Amino acid sequence: MTRPQGYTFPPGTTRQGSVFSPGGPFRMESGAVLPSIDIAYTTHGRLNETGTNAILVCHALTGNAHAVDARLPDGETIPGWFQGVIGPSLGLDTDRYFVIASNVLGSCYGTTGPASINPATGSAYRMTFPQMTIRDIVRAEKLLVDHLGVRKLATVIGGSMGGMQALEWAVMYPGVTGSIIPIGTAAAHSAWCIGISETQRLAIMNDPAWQGGNYTAQPERGLAIARSIAMISYRSQPSFQARFARAGLADGDGHERVRVYKDVPMSFAVESYLRYQGQKLADRFDANSYLYLTRAMDLHDVSAGRGSMRDVLGGVSARVLSIGISSDVLYPPAEQKAIASAIPGAVYAEIDSPHGHDAFLIEFETMNRLLRDFLG
Repeated sequence: MTRPQGYTFPPGTTRQGSVFSPGGPFRMESGAVLPSIDIAYTTHGRLNETGTNAILVCHALTGNAHAVDARLPDGETIPGWFQGVIGPSLGLDTDRYFVIASNVLGSCYGTTGPASINPATGSAYRMTFPQMTIRDIVRAEKLLVDHLGVRKLATVIGGSMGGMQALEWAVMYPGVTGSIIPIGTAAAHSAWCIGISETQRLAIMNDPAWQGGNYTAQPERGLAIARSIAMISYRSQPSFQARFARAGLADGDGHERVRVYKDVPMSFAVESYLRYQGQKLADRFDANSYLYLTRAMDLHDVSAGRGSMRDVLGGVSARVLSIGISSDVLYPPAEQKAIASAIPGAVYAEIDSPHGHDAFLIEFETMNRLLRDFLG
């Protein structure tokens, strides 16, 4: 398999990629106005002369603009979260397409969010940041796409929260969006997903270190619990059983490196795994961004303010490949089938995998086949 070459930072860019500042205020769906915003992004491949070969890759909850491995000037490499499908001869072929990946509004990887400085106060927004929606995220992405000279998106692709963005692109900008590929997502966040999100938020907000959002160090215990809850929902019972069963701790298995909740005894390998995943997120992500982004996902309903779901999805003119995952307990395949059945001409495909929701980030051979077949 040909591997992508990776993204080498141009001079003057940040660790999070290139940064685009549209200039002027950004009005949000709520009516709140941000004085200005920054958008971190990376690009791969070349835009053609007509500006019609672009693909927008939308990340999930804690993702960033590095869909492909990024090489920093000091030699460090930041792993790409969609590395297995972006590059020459891969599903998103950079010899054919100009692939754009950006960090979403409200996140903490270079795009404006709660951890950013409010120019009006000189201090971080923290919990004064206006609650954004998926539609606000897409509006910010449209500013970036226009800035890059794109006239038509060959496709917009994303899993989970990224799939929500793809759906909104098809509804909000039909003239620009040639096709969409929503993966493991929903047209409206279910009560099941909202309940899981709320449990994670409560874990963060009940950490005394959160301090109402005014912390100086990340509330790592709360954020680690939130991530542990999420990790369970991202996988499946067969996946956990096959990997861990009732295995205990063993020398050299990495449990010695787990810092968070070091004071709480553990006996099983799966406990160590969940604590380690929680610790990793606490070391790299902002707790307030986690609160805002999970809320944005809960607010997601592509039909809100537009009429019935049947009419809204029935009016989508873009080509659609809706991908479900056989073992996904967070967004069961029935939700992607419902999307496909409501959109004229849409195609449904399923990743048969024991790995649960995260299968779209694991089963790259299947993903590449589905993308090649759909994009032609």
